[in-house]
Amino acid sequence: MGAFTKLLDLLLFIYLFFIAIVAPLIDGQTVLPSHIFPSVLVDLKNWYTQKYGHYLVSEKPHFFVGLVWLELLFAWPLCVLSLYAIAAGKSWINTTCLLYGVSILTSLVAILSELQGSERASNKLLMLYYPFLGFAVLPILRGLLPHSGKTISIGNRSAIGRKKRA
Repeated sequence: MGAFTKLLDLLLFIYLFFIAIVAPLIDGQTVLPSHIFPSVLVDLKNWYTQKYGHYLVSEKPHFFVGLVWLELLFAWPLCVLSLYAIAAGKSWINTTCLLYGVSILTSLVAILSELQGSERASNKLLMLYYPFLGFAVLPILRGLLPHSGKTISIGNRSAIGRKKRA
């Protein structure tokens, strides 16, 4: 189980590092004025929108803007906290990963439902979104696995095994 958890932590660290950069710089352009971003990033987002035909990014329906705000204000800080927890081996990694994964999975289901139901999404766009469902399940799985860190020990006995003295 320890090797599986380590592999999962490595995959999550790479994914979360990518999201920690992309979310504020690219997704942030959906809800914030584009003049505050460098022109290179604005051009990158425009290229992506046109290449994949991402009508949600170009039309900005209210539910999509709300999901982007949710990502920036709730999921992104959890992403950064999870990165720190993985790197530092913190025991609360399970909590941050579970919260992040459930939030992202819920948002992705809403977005994919719209993309499928509207029949306006290209296959290229759908194929871009579907792998992120798997990446949303990874943090949930990590949140449900036990923490692999060692217990804190004081002296010769672990803190869990000590008897309480009156």
